[in-house]
Amino acid sequence: MLKSHSCGELNKEHVGAQITLAGWVDRRRDHGGLIFIDLRDREGIVQVVFNPGISKPCHEIASEMRSEYVVRISGEVALRPPGTENPKLATGDIEVIAHNTDIINPSKTPPFYINEDIEVDENLRLQYRYLDIRRARMKENLLLRYRVVKFIRDFLDAKGFIEVETPMLIKSTPEGARDYLVPSRLHPGKFYALPQSPQQLKQLLMVAGVEKYFQIARCFRDEDLRADRQPEFTQLDLEMSFIEEEDILSLLEELFTSMVETVKPEMRLIKPFPRLTYTQTMERYGTDKPDLRFGLEIGDLSDITAQSDFSVFRSAIAGGGKVKGICAPGCATYTRHQLDELNKIVKVLGATGLTTIALGTSVGSLDDLTVEMLRSVAAKFLTLDQIKEMAGRLGAKMGDLLLIMAGKSELVDMALDELRREIGYRLKLADPKMLAFAFIWDYPLLEMNEKTERWEPMHHLFTAPKDEDVPFLDTAPERVRGKHYDMVCNGYEIAGGSIRIHTSHLQRKIFRLLGYTDEEVDERFGHLLEAFDYGAPIHGGVAPGIDRIVMLLAGEENIREVIAFPKTQSAVDLTFNAPSSVTEEQLIELHLRLRDD
Repeated sequence: MLKSHSCGELNKEHVGAQITLAGWVDRRRDHGGLIFIDLRDREGIVQVVFNPGISKPCHEIASEMRSEYVVRISGEVALRPPGTENPKLATGDIEVIAHNTDIINPSKTPPFYINEDIEVDENLRLQYRYLDIRRARMKENLLLRYRVVKFIRDFLDAKGFIEVETPMLIKSTPEGARDYLVPSRLHPGKFYALPQSPQQLKQLLMVAGVEKYFQIARCFRDEDLRADRQPEFTQLDLEMSFIEEEDILSLLEELFTSMVETVKPEMRLIKPFPRLTYTQTMERYGTDKPDLRFGLEIGDLSDITAQSDFSVFRSAIAGGGKVKGICAPGCATYTRHQLDELNKIVKVLGATGLTTIALGTSVGSLDDLTVEMLRSVAAKFLTLDQIKEMAGRLGAKMGDLLLIMAGKSELVDMALDELRREIGYRLKLADPKMLAFAFIWDYPLLEMNEKTERWEPMHHLFTAPKDEDVPFLDTAPERVRGKHYDMVCNGYEIAGGSIRIHTSHLQRKIFRLLGYTDEEVDERFGHLLEAFDYGAPIHGGVAPGIDRIVMLLAGEENIREVIAFPKTQSAVDLTFNAPSSVTEEQLIELHLRLRDD
């Protein structure tokens, strides 16, 4: 090794020791006679002193050093003079007196400061990601990611799971998103697909008798990106045989509780994890991935407003829609500008507008509320008793603001979910040190695509229906519930899983219900159906997203901050400038030709 110690490991116990360090120059300070540099490596920073009275050649080399130079230094560990200690550094009680040094590699001036935690344009950071990773924030995020993955492996190993790698080049099958296709040179005109997930592969492993499988799996989906999406991502892929839903949920809760308490003990958890049905969470939060760190639950006001004189409410209900609302505590004093900001949020989603009712001042109770105290366009169309009843249902008090939406149920839920998150953010209701995990279950197995007028799986093609609902597949598919469960945290879906179909006749029945012909089924899924006919156990699994959970543990707002080399939101790799063109020779080898249009 070119060094005997890491910079961050040195302390008072090393005083008097002769050591050799190697790393990057974090800062350089020339005090005339003495030169000080802060030397940085992955483990930390230590101060090095170059004294011409101890080594003039060493001092001369130090005068050439600049930020981000790669250097090696040999010297003696000493206590810092009294009064010069640096409590901000773990090594702040000591320093290294340099005896010998050499510059391994100089550095150009970086495009942004490495040693300062300042905002830098993200595209610039991604272009020079190898420099960005030198910064403390990214380094800590990658170390946290490593600790999370290591904990998962150790935990599952102790539970009797084995890690099995599955192929990256597989067959293209419909699983919810577009596949990334890979042309075959050896088989002209044919393609592999990169796996959206190892779904069928892990089910085949259950047929194979593996029983307890996991994998830190790379997955690929060619879809439009969001802050928490990437074209390639990492998930914990997990599957078990001879189990029920409760077995998976209990394992997940133990895994994530233990993991957070081990790798991020300063974070708080809600224990045990709450469990909500899909219907409950949609009614109370308008989404199946609610942030449970605060309340502001949605209330259905349709029965109160159905007989009101407010045409907006009446027409929505007459058209089969709903009138729902939430309470924004203490926001009755919102200005017109602030109310317009809330209105813009719902209009972006396609709503016509938001109805607001400000409940006077914060003095007194709802019994003291009078018409004169109200501030709302809708107040003249509603009776005082109706407004009081609405306020009571939403848990409001004097000084609060009612936010009410009317329209189609799906749009109302979506808009109130956004408003609830916005108010929670504005009022700082969500504890940043809290991880509010919850399980959502009892999902519908299928949902109707209104454009294609075809049934689609709520989760995926292989989810088993509830045993008691199987008869409804022929008569009322909308009534069939799936053995599907999600784990959510702080407003994000962290994991999705299900008990799988394990017989070929039921799987074929689901395929037919989804509109596939027998010929299409045999072509795309024949390998899986045939496997089921050789004795498939009852099995199920789940796939937590590694990127998202590390993002939450790190306190970041998008997963790009916890991935070493991520793509931009337009799926571009700025470090390698990919995707890029290929040569005509490569296209010829793959039997491909580009069209001009």
